[in-house]
Amino acid sequence: MGDEQRLSPDEQLAYAREQFDEGTDLTLAVEEEFQLLDPETLDLANRYEDVEAAVRGTALEEELVGELVSAEAEVRTGRCETFEEAAAKVAERRAQLLEAVEPLGISLAATGTHPWTPWKDVRLIDTVHYRRVADALQYVAWRNQTFVLHLHVGVRGADRAVRLSSALRNLLPELLAYSASSPFAEDVLTGLHSTRSQLFTRQFPRCGIPDEFADWAEYERYVRFLYETRSIEEHTQIWWSVRPHLAFPTVEIRICDGQPTLAEAQALSALLYAVAARVLRALDEGEPLPNHPRRLLEENLWRAIRFGLAGDLIDLSTGDVIPARARLEQLVEWVAPVAEEVGAAPWLAMPAANAAERQIARYRDGASIREVFAAEVLAREGVRG
Repeated sequence: MGDEQRLSPDEQLAYAREQFDEGTDLTLAVEEEFQLLDPETLDLANRYEDVEAAVRGTALEEELVGELVSAEAEVRTGRCETFEEAAAKVAERRAQLLEAVEPLGISLAATGTHPWTPWKDVRLIDTVHYRRVADALQYVAWRNQTFVLHLHVGVRGADRAVRLSSALRNLLPELLAYSASSPFAEDVLTGLHSTRSQLFTRQFPRCGIPDEFADWAEYERYVRFLYETRSIEEHTQIWWSVRPHLAFPTVEIRICDGQPTLAEAQALSALLYAVAARVLRALDEGEPLPNHPRRLLEENLWRAIRFGLAGDLIDLSTGDVIPARARLEQLVEWVAPVAEEVGAAPWLAMPAANAAERQIARYRDGASIREVFAAEVLAREGVRG
């Protein structure tokens, strides 16, 4: 969700423009949000402050941050120059977090939602930034217990960053379908593959698929409008599922559910990075790219929320309805040559079943929700790769 903004709106916008103009293409950083769990019951545990205290003075201190709820911890890779470095850092951060929480009697999971803990049992974190979020959003913030994987990709030039963000919006449904990992909430099989998206993306303001912006000037006018009308106090309150970031010279892809396993986190990161690199290449070379109105993209977004990889998506250029898995295979094929160039190809893969499909299959085979979830809890042997 972001950190407290310390600059004035004018200063923040000027800083962002300056950073983009001096930025570097295709650096990257991965952010993962983890559920903090009671190891006996697997209920969410309000223990973030304990984790924060435990990592002080360690290598993880600078890369651990709190999020909206105290039953959550986010770890960041920090800026990486290559995908190989980022993939290794994802593994390292997971291992570091596990090492920190085990002596505290805390377990971890990274599905997009927790399957049963009532939101009333989860305490909001006590920071200036999140007090503002909770005060502004009230019930919407109180009940938001969702867990994600975000990827930042570096872009040189503010106009290019806005154009990349606008182009990526056309692929958000596909990326969500690939990443879906949250079929349970409130102790039921919800019928959705990404319940997280319904709880967060459909309820927070300025969230989901953004409008298209032609250049930095147009995007800056929009951000200024939000500040001037007191719609936001901080730039991080623009929660679009893809956005130019105003603190780093990056485009941040924010559509995806959290990934339970290391291999899934690395594969999803590889796909996001390769897609961003491929789209940026197309923009620079003048290659035609699809550009669909949000009302049509929303149709595919709903299909991704409801059915994930197990359903269909609409080819919005032709109107044909095709299996989501086939659409993702097309996307992987399209990005593959650039994935090779940028070093993401060894991690790029289409899963036999994504996390949501895996959990639903286990449940339908007779496992209880608790048994299904227990199989997704992080284990030490599953975090190094």
